[in-house]
Amino acid sequence: MLKQILNKVSRKQSKSSKNQESYGNVTPNSTSSSSKRSDLGTGNSRKLVNADISSPLDTRFTPIEKNFRNGTPVSVSYEALPSFRDVSSNEKQNLFIKKVAMCSVIFDFTDPTKNLKEKEIKRQTLLELVDFVASSNVKFTESIMQEFVKMVSSNLFRELTPQPRDCKIMESYDLEEEEPCMDPAWPHLQIVYELLLRFIASPEADAKIAKKYIDHYFVLKLLDMFDSEDPREREYLKTILHRVYGKFMVHRPFIRKSINNIFYRFVLETEKHNGIAELLEILGSIINGFALPLKEEHKLFLSRSLIPLHKPKCLAMYHQQLSYCITQFVEKDCKLADMVIRGLLKYWPVTNSSKELMFLGELEEVLEATQQPEFHRCMVVLFKQIARCLNSLHFQVAERVLFFWNNDHIENLIRQNRKVILPIIFPALERNGRYHWNQAVHSLTLNVRKIFFDLDPELFNECLLNFQEEEAKEEKMKSRRESTWKRLEEIAADKASSNEAVLVH
Repeated sequence: MLKQILNKVSRKQSKSSKNQESYGNVTPNSTSSSSKRSDLGTGNSRKLVNADISSPLDTRFTPIEKNFRNGTPVSVSYEALPSFRDVSSNEKQNLFIKKVAMCSVIFDFTDPTKNLKEKEIKRQTLLELVDFVASSNVKFTESIMQEFVKMVSSNLFRELTPQPRDCKIMESYDLEEEEPCMDPAWPHLQIVYELLLRFIASPEADAKIAKKYIDHYFVLKLLDMFDSEDPREREYLKTILHRVYGKFMVHRPFIRKSINNIFYRFVLETEKHNGIAELLEILGSIINGFALPLKEEHKLFLSRSLIPLHKPKCLAMYHQQLSYCITQFVEKDCKLADMVIRGLLKYWPVTNSSKELMFLGELEEVLEATQQPEFHRCMVVLFKQIARCLNSLHFQVAERVLFFWNNDHIENLIRQNRKVILPIIFPALERNGRYHWNQAVHSLTLNVRKIFFDLDPELFNECLLNFQEEEAKEEKMKSRRESTWKRLEEIAADKASSNEAVLVH
């Protein structure tokens, strides 16, 4: 019995030593499947290049100097490979992998005179791949997916060098007037993005297998690219991330959390990011698909991420998309209106009139979806702010607030709560009617006063009487202050020659 056990142990040891010897004698070129596939060429002389790449996702490649195949050195010829039409069906998958590996080479597009031939070969190869994927002839095996994701990562995931902008520039940044920075590599990047989009949308790409390679790291790198200066790239990224969110359900919580973290960093640290509008646009459609009742996680996302996005000075760059997301939440669950309105009031601009106009537009959309119970909870603090806006010297701000009375739903809410609202805003309406410099604001104010008077004359007269009493008190205080200062001046003039302290009763 003991001899049998010792014999088994000795056999295992001899097998492991043989395996170690065989692994030690294998060279990368001898095991590389791509070297076997090099016979697919046209017979012309080929230029061969070698590469030593350890991390395909993190390394940038120099023109025709580096390439990767499964993390090992490999020889790849940079001549045009045969077309898919010129090979048999059995060879198409091998040719696809070979073309994908060929497209992993990165060229320097900052110098338009370098490697023109190779750049054109790569561009034509990428276009072939796009057509082949679109034709649904390719079966995405696990090995193909692995090589494909490596190629996409090497081309797309690069270090971005944004233009330096300080806060003042970002505040006055106009998307229509400013010239966006265009990436010189876009002729190739666009085709790679299109190829990735076709891959994700393809029914042949099984999500269960693809999620091994379209993983959390890939999603994070994709989100990093949203900070690109090139709006064409951000548009592709928006579409691709939305498709990834739809196809890979396992990644949905992670994508939402990662976007959340981008917003935190933007609001609390940098206030600089080029892709906030695109990310919010994706979230708009995601929020639209939330099931009811809303999860607590989604409500926290609204209160901790979306509402604080009103704080940065560059709000104009993404306000339209943000307003849509906020309104979607209120339409999904009207009980959130109170939290949203109080959040807007928390970040209400004090001296920025253009930003104030954006807040007023969003507030009107939120109020349209607000029901009576939620409105009743926040109407006092809300109309104190509206009263301040009514007296704004910027005529567009005052005018925009007065347009609220043209909205039937908002006017109905005000009518039902007029006994609380009118005493708050009546002084502002009265001052506008008497003293505001803009004729349009003056006319609109008189129309609103007439609406209240026709609705409840008794309440209107009561508010007018209170306003007149307050005015009389203010006049009395003003005259008392003036008389005090006048007495001070007289006493000071009498005792100007001495250093004696003056006590005024």
